[in-house]
Amino acid sequence: MKRLIIHGDPGIRKGAVIEYDGREVTCFGINRNGEWHGPDRVQLWCTVGDETEIEDYETRNYTPHFLEVDHVTADEVTVIEPRGDVAV
Repeated sequence: MKRLIIHGDPGIRKGAVIEYDGREVTCFGINRNGEWHGPDRVQLWCTVGDETEIEDYETRNYTPHFLEVDHVTADEVTVIEPRGDVAV
């Protein structure tokens, strides 16, 4: 499980399946930052992981502060499913 900061908005929502840096991941949760006083474009702070980590996310079996963080632009993200059917 990782924290993925996307600079820009590729049009995804909670449960989306995306690909970046050659990996396919599911967005368990998304926080949208930068609407009012933030940077010049919106940032999406996503908690992402593969399907085996959904239960850990739902039961909070992780420490958010210690998640590895990746930064990408919206252009570097390939949206496979913009809004997933995963019950996260």
